[in-house]
This record gives sequence, C-alpha cells and structure tokens, in this order.
Amino acid sequence: MTPFNFNTSASIRFGAGLLAQLGEMVAGEIGTRVLLVTDPGMMATGIVNTALTSLKSSGVDVTLYQDVKADPPESIVKFCAQMAIDSKAQGVIGLGGGSSLDVAKLAALLATGNESLQDAYGVGNAKGPRLPLILVPTTSGTGSEVTPISIVTTGQSEKMGVVSPVILPDIALLDPELTLGLPPHITAATGIDAMVHAIEAYASASANNNPISRNLATEALRLMGASLETAVHSGDNLKARSDMLLGSMMAGQAFANSPVAAVHALAYPIGGHFHVPHGLSNALVLPYVLRFNAEVAPKPYAEIAAFAFPELARITDEKERASAFCEAMANLSKRCGLQQSLREMDIPQDFLPKLASDAMNQTRLLVNNPRELTEEDALNIYKAAW
Repeated sequence: MTPFNFNTSASIRFGAGLLAQLGEMVAGEIGTRVLLVTDPGMMATGIVNTALTSLKSSGVDVTLYQDVKADPPESIVKFCAQMAIDSKAQGVIGLGGGSSLDVAKLAALLATGNESLQDAYGVGNAKGPRLPLILVPTTSGTGSEVTPISIVTTGQSEKMGVVSPVILPDIALLDPELTLGLPPHITAATGIDAMVHAIEAYASASANNNPISRNLATEALRLMGASLETAVHSGDNLKARSDMLLGSMMAGQAFANSPVAAVHALAYPIGGHFHVPHGLSNALVLPYVLRFNAEVAPKPYAEIAAFAFPELARITDEKERASAFCEAMANLSKRCGLQQSLREMDIPQDFLPKLASDAMNQTRLLVNNPRELTEEDALNIYKAAW
C-alpha cells in the first residue's frame, strides 16, 4: 500500500442540543476568556444567544466579533486576530458557516504573534502554535470544522489558502439542531458543495489519496444522497439534517486529506468576481467538469455512483454508470431548486475568458484533477455552463 498521511480534528462531538454544553467545554478545556467569531446572519437567528448564555453561565468572558462576510477579506482576519490579542483571549470559537470558521482558524493562529498572514499562505507554511480552537458549523456544506484549510480573499477577487494541520481545531462541535432553520436554497447549495467534496476526494489524483478518505467519501455520499432532498423540502426533519451534517463532516475529513480539484478551481473565480455563494458556484460547474473528467477517467465515478444513487447499481458498464452518475448529480441540483446556468447569475458571456484565465491560477487544486485541464478546456466548460 502507498504511504499516506491522515489528519483530522482532535475531538469530534456530535449531538442534537449539544450547543448548550459549549460553556462547560470551554471552562473545562480552554479557560475563562474567549473570542467568539460569527456573522450578522447568525446574530439574527438566536443561535449566538444560546452560545453566549451557555458561556456566561459557566463563567466565561466573551469578546464577540459578529461581522464576518462571505469570502472574508484579509482585513477581517487581521482585525479578529488583533481582537483576540487585545482581549487576552485564551481561545477562539468559530460559530457559523464556512467563512466564520475560516476566520476563526486564522485568528487563533495569528493571535499568538508568531507569524504573519502573508507567511502562512500556501501548503504547510503555517507553523503555529495557535490558541485553542473550537469550531461549531451551522451549515452542512464546507466541512471546515475538520479541514486544515482556510480561504481568504486577497485584493478584489483573488483567493488564497492557508493549508496546515496546525489550524485543525481542538474540538469540532456538531449540533444538527443548529441547521434546522437553514433556508431551502442554502441547504441545497451547501449540500451539493459537501457532495462535491466527497466526489473530488474519492477521484483525486493526489499522491495522498488514501483508503480512509475513500471510505469516508462513500459513506458521506450514501448519507447525503439519501437525505439532501428531504432536508431541502422538509427543513424541520431532524434525521435528514443530522445525516447531512454528519455526511458533510465526513466529506470534509475525506478532502482534507485527499484534496479537491477542478470543480473547486473553476468555482473560485465565479465566487471571487460575482460573489456567488461557494456551494452554488460548485453546483453550476459540477456537471460539466464531471462529464469532462469521466470521458477519460470514468472508474472513480462508476465506483461511487451507487452510494449516492442506489438505482445506478443495475448499470454494469463502467462508462455508462459514470455517465449516469454525472446526469444524476445535475438532476439532483435541479430538483433542489438551484440555478442551472451562469447567465442566470448575471455573469456576462464576454467575461468567461477572464474566469478561465483566473481558474488556471488554482494550481494547488488543478494538479489533483483526474484529467489534465487546460485554459481552453476551462473556457469550454464555462461556455457549456453559461
């Protein structure tokens, strides 16, 4: 067997209603002063109040940052890190979607004063140490609570990543009740995003593609393939929400160690230039990248097809089953009510060459694609998606 590394969060705690125990966890395992990082949308839900009540009842003093934006810029990361320093925080809590969790990871890293954000960019450059870190996801999509990755917007639209096991949290706290209020469209987009994580992790050309990631990916697809539509159309179904949250986390563990590829590489410029939510950006290009890859590398898609869509097991031909899987994912996105074309997102056709050019900058991701993808290929995929 090929040697591999597998890293994940030190402790994973899963259960409905678990947020009420946050204060006990912090007081027992971190200390009495924390920075809580969240966003305005979370502030409006009452979830943050539950967290604050739990923390305060356990004698924990909280400094609150509540202005995280989607695709967070460097300025927010640096501001949060400074807040942690100024408040003498003993730890950091991220509560919310992927952006809040990503900011919390980097605030915990930079607050120790040992390195700059600029030095941390790239793979394996963040050295630590960091402050103790708890991540509490409120969407079933990014898997950020178990990934060593944090994405930051630099300049106008470019995205940079910090990739290092140092920013994996000490505790990932997963409470499916926190996802019950997610609107259908966000449930759909984040759910497809999580399925993309599992698909790309399984098919990754990375030298670190490993049996643990592949098993996590297939179980994630089994859970999410069976529960996404229920979670979208019956948002108060706790079982579906629980399966989506667990599946999203497992997909996160999978791609944290067997990294994603061209779907993400082509999605990032869409989000960067047009502020399309990340999950939706992935959904818009997914069918076209899958079809492109499956032409020359159908095997991984044929192998995972029946986990997500059990009815595809009856197709015995590898290429046919891979092709049916590509169509099934496209149809799932449609049934979940997501937009189906770039033009629906008001992306002008004459901007597609710029998207293709920018996608080529995502070398960290493109090397993992099972089929080599050129700028011309990227442009053709964008044209098909338009």
